[in-house]
Amino acid sequence: MFWRKNKATEAPWGERYVNPYLAGTCLGLLLFITNLLTGHGLGASGGMSHLVAVATDAVAPRYVDHNGYFAGLARPALAALDHWLVWSLLGVALGAMISGMLAGRLHLCIHRGPRVTAPARLVFAFIGGTFMGYGSQWGRGCTSGQALSGGAVLSLGSWIFMFSIFGGGYALAYFVRRLWR
Repeated sequence: MFWRKNKATEAPWGERYVNPYLAGTCLGLLLFITNLLTGHGLGASGGMSHLVAVATDAVAPRYVDHNGYFAGLARPALAALDHWLVWSLLGVALGAMISGMLAGRLHLCIHRGPRVTAPARLVFAFIGGTFMGYGSQWGRGCTSGQALSGGAVLSLGSWIFMFSIFGGGYALAYFVRRLWR
């Protein structure tokens, strides 16, 4: 009931996945409870911004002094690390690790297609992550914040964002799918 076998592929990292309807229902309940208790939706980019600001302040405090955005997030450091989004982000990472352990899929590996080398896959992942990181700041929210929280309150901008993400993904998939076969 809670776990299902993935019949589409015989993956070396395991076949057990949480039932998608159960996972979606739990995510919806979590979003509702988060809004009820905090008055805010879910999102990862805000927590990541606080962590990056504190790390940047530790390495290059003069840069943070001259950057109004980072200075507001990094100072005082304890207040920045006490922000609820930071703990939410850490909870997501811990929950993913526990889920992987329970499903028997927790191990280090680089998922890639047969036509892509491991270093190339890491470079592509870094480039894609960089684009998403900058895009989340320019768009004032990450995919979870925009799609889940914004979509749940029927924000037009969030729905446009969601359709753009999926449309862009499908358009790009045509060009890169040969690398995964």
